[in-house]
Amino acid sequence: MAETTFMGVPRDKINWAPVIDYTRCNYCLECAKFCPHQVYEVREEEPRLIVANPNNCVVFCRACAKTCGPDAISFPEKSRVLEAIKALRQQEGGK
Repeated sequence: MAETTFMGVPRDKINWAPVIDYTRCNYCLECAKFCPHQVYEVREEEPRLIVANPNNCVVFCRACAKTCGPDAISFPEKSRVLEAIKALRQQEGGK
């Protein structure tokens, strides 16, 4: 089950999820096989791998990208996400 908060911030407000570069993806599905959080989904009709559940992705985890041979998975810049989380925490604390 996905966490609903991270560092006191609602998970759905945190921009952390994989991005697939379809010009590199060879549809090997190693990322989907590896990830235990059901972040990915295979769309057979296209066929295509998609990020179906981005909020299931564990914030700051990049393990699926390390399993990707063609280097087709990227994530937002960690330092920017951390800054955004800190700003959101201050907003929440100021209420």
